[in-house]
Amino acid sequence: MTACNMSQISIKKNNYLVLYLKVFTIFVIYQTLIILLKRFVKKFPLTNTAHFSSQLLCWVKKFEVHLWLDSNQYQHKHSTYGSILAADPMSEISSPSTGSFDILQRYIKLKKDWLFGYLSYDLKNDLENLDSSNADSLKLPEMYFFQPKKIWIIESNCASAHYTNQEDIENDWLEIQNTQPISETSTSLELKPKFTKQEYLDAAQQLIQHIHRGDIYEVNFCMEWFAEQCKIVPLSVYQQLNKISKTPFAAYFKKREHYLICASPERFLKKTNTRLISQPIKGTAKRDPDDVLDKSYAFQLVNNNKERAENIMITDLVRNDLSRVAKKRTVQVSELCHVYPFEQVHQMITTIEAELDSSFDGLDAIKACFPMGSMTGAPKIKAMKLIENYEQSKRGLYSGSVGYFTPKGDFDFNVVIRSMIYNAKKEYLSIQVGSALTAAANPIDEFQECQLKVKALKEVLRYPALTKA
Repeated sequence: MTACNMSQISIKKNNYLVLYLKVFTIFVIYQTLIILLKRFVKKFPLTNTAHFSSQLLCWVKKFEVHLWLDSNQYQHKHSTYGSILAADPMSEISSPSTGSFDILQRYIKLKKDWLFGYLSYDLKNDLENLDSSNADSLKLPEMYFFQPKKIWIIESNCASAHYTNQEDIENDWLEIQNTQPISETSTSLELKPKFTKQEYLDAAQQLIQHIHRGDIYEVNFCMEWFAEQCKIVPLSVYQQLNKISKTPFAAYFKKREHYLICASPERFLKKTNTRLISQPIKGTAKRDPDDVLDKSYAFQLVNNNKERAENIMITDLVRNDLSRVAKKRTVQVSELCHVYPFEQVHQMITTIEAELDSSFDGLDAIKACFPMGSMTGAPKIKAMKLIENYEQSKRGLYSGSVGYFTPKGDFDFNVVIRSMIYNAKKEYLSIQVGSALTAAANPIDEFQECQLKVKALKEVLRYPALTKA
């Protein structure tokens, strides 16, 4: 071997060594930053929690990314916090459907911190051999999560700040206290349906024929209302919606030009230590100001065989999903077909609990259950294929999930229903609602159920929002 060749080999080795040292140094620095990351926590007493929440929402408008999750103090035995606000990303990830869960898994392990964001319905394509080809007018990433610099957690009469910079806490507290909870007024607008009534009835009837042929047992069929070239004030719309439709999984999310305005009553999945809880909703009845009539509607829902059958089918699906990651014989239905009153509707809810097997982690549990059975049908994969064939709009964030991961790996995610999604840049507003079709379903009744579910959302848009929060 010549001296020249020896020299080239030596240079190559040195180059590899330098590259290795650079990568190793970056890795060490990154790991050090993770270890050194500490959140400073300070608690503040509240004399008026509702007023402080309004101040907080007005204060946070200055941040391009923020997420507000509100239980509205709903009396729920599985509640964790009254409300949470996360803002000002110090890191963030977003991705198309392919490989999203792998990206999220690495992000969770790397950060070991609070992470907030969403999973869109169309991540189904990352889990199964499926696709999404329907029209997408909102153009949201399939997945998005961020690690916030600033977190506010409200519980009872106390607000606690969880910040990465201790010096910001007092400054922000004073700034929030001086914020006037006044919202701008939104212009009223009308929504147009993607389906005509007859188109909906024809499609629903065809899906019911699939059920009669034995292709599926149940399918959640959705339709979109939309407005183009529209301008709204998202926060005002959220405040007005939350005033008339307080729900335990409400959310207000801003990601630059995209907004989610959500009045969801449904939990997708929660993890506390090794305990998993899912609470699918199937079964809806209207409310009435007259107490006697209202109780009669709730009673009719409890005893409606068709609604109970829908709920039990999805309960079995969720039990099966959870069994893939749960310890043997720990999947249990702790509450079956219980009717809960909300301000706009009565809902039939089932609670399913399980213990996570030690060979799986929290994200494995999410993947096993996603998308949620209440928004797909059974069998799940066949139902999702038919949904793609018969619906006219890409679901995207609708019927996906919004929530958070804690530093310990616990999480809580809702189901994105009873929601508006707005692209301020494109001036496009979308609302989707759906109902479950079974062999006993009547398309006209299902169409009326969709009208009932969209009622509060349309009501908010037809009238200007209040100027006072």
